Amino acid sequence: MNFLKICCIAVIILLNSCATSMSPIMVHNTLPNYTKSRYLSQTDADKAVNAGGCKFLVKDRSYTAPVGLGTHNDLRNGARGIDEWVTLDKGNAYSLKSFKWVRVDQDGTTQLQLDFDTLLCE
Repeated sequence: MNFLKICCIAVIILLNSCATSMSPIMVHNTLPNYTKSRYLSQTDADKAVNAGGCKFLVKDRSYTAPVGLGTHNDLRNGARGIDEWVTLDKGNAYSLKSFKWVRVDQDGTTQLQLDFDTLLCE
């Protein structure tokens, strides 16, 4: 019985790691955990800019993350890229505008593309 449980768990983990995309809620809940920069939703970023607490540094920045082993690794790679751009822009925050996994080969390998704004917030 234990062997069957272990096999079932292994299959679930394997299938989960082979997923080729994530839902918008999963991305928006997970990405901030992988970045060092402050995450602002689009609505919060607009409110903060209008209130004078933040200013946009670069709008519509795009980054294609290196292919990782599974969606969580893709997201980690994307987070590193976002943090690098935020640092290069001399900011401390970002707002994710859109994302998509693009198929890059015949085998179904996908690559994460992120569109975001960088900001400087108080």
